[in-house]
Amino acid sequence: MIDPLIKIRKSQDQPAQDWYEDPWDNPGALPRSENIDVDELPNDLRTLARPLHIVAIAVAAVTLFMGAIGLWYVHQVNPSGIGDAKSFTVIEGDTIDSVSDRLASEGFISRSSVFSWYVSRKGGIELIPGYYTLLPKDHMGNIMAVLKTPPSASYQKVTFPEGFTVAQMGQRLAEKTLRLNADQFIAMASDPSVETKYRPAGQTSLEGLLFPDTYQISGDQNELQVVQQLAKQMVRVASQEGLDDAEAKVGLTPYKVLIVASMIEREAKVDADRAKIARVIYNRLEIKMPLQIDATLLYNAPADTDFATLKSTEGPYNTYLNKGLPPTPIANPGRASIIAALNPAPNPAGTDPLCANVPKPCRYLYYVLSDKDGGHAFAVTLAQHEANVETARQAGLLP
Repeated sequence: MIDPLIKIRKSQDQPAQDWYEDPWDNPGALPRSENIDVDELPNDLRTLARPLHIVAIAVAAVTLFMGAIGLWYVHQVNPSGIGDAKSFTVIEGDTIDSVSDRLASEGFISRSSVFSWYVSRKGGIELIPGYYTLLPKDHMGNIMAVLKTPPSASYQKVTFPEGFTVAQMGQRLAEKTLRLNADQFIAMASDPSVETKYRPAGQTSLEGLLFPDTYQISGDQNELQVVQQLAKQMVRVASQEGLDDAEAKVGLTPYKVLIVASMIEREAKVDADRAKIARVIYNRLEIKMPLQIDATLLYNAPADTDFATLKSTEGPYNTYLNKGLPPTPIANPGRASIIAALNPAPNPAGTDPLCANVPKPCRYLYYVLSDKDGGHAFAVTLAQHEANVETARQAGLLP
């Protein structure tokens, strides 16, 4: 019997003859899977691997292609670079295809076919003829939303400041609505069909008869309808302020009071001066003294004409050369100026320093700019006025 200890010792001294090295004993020596050549695989695996490889390539290609299509579609639906708003017209008989074609040709969208498909996927549009304001290259959803809103239910806010002329109103309307034309607005402001009780017989122009305010202009209004809206508002406001009683209040017709109000509007810069300017105008009319209102010289005059030339040029609006009122208002007055024209300030009291050593009646006849805020200094004599003018020059308020 062999001693077990001897057997163990022998196994430690020399390797056993039945031990074989296995590759799994050294994992680092194994080949990497990605380096396996398909041709080295068994035939059955090789037959399966090639189609799988082709399928993987095809799936990757389709994925990339679909991703590119998706990015292209997103860019078509929501392009970048929105420009200034422009007017778009839907006409009678339009279809979504004809509208899509015009949207593309006018630069609102890139592809008409994409917009048609997009609209069909979103439930369609009931097209209503009229004018619409759109942003070029806007999201197709936004364009669709605008086209789904009837023009009569869409509005554009337009503000006409006090003292704007008809021409300025037309320009402002065209700038804000885009679809309406300034020249057409001006033409409609001489349309005799526009109803206003303050326009005298024989007068065609609505200058001074359109109320300056902020209006909501609907998408289906035309230039004539806008003029009618402004004229109607002037009648409403002027009636509220008592213009119908103009003869009893100041001895002038309602139309002539609006002429006075228009001059006040263009001359006054601060509310406190309006009623006093009205009093100066009425005093000069009473004594038949030329009004000498600078603003009348500027009405319809070329912008680059110097003041000296304007003063010496004959014309119906030259209140330096002509006595009395100009033939029409020179602007469209606001409520405050209409109130002032109907309620002129009283003349200075006899105890007022301005009336010292002045024969009665003591009354305002002159005014000149007196501060940087647009306030005026008023005088009852030419000497007082000349002193005020010199003070204004010294302050840098006059040339």
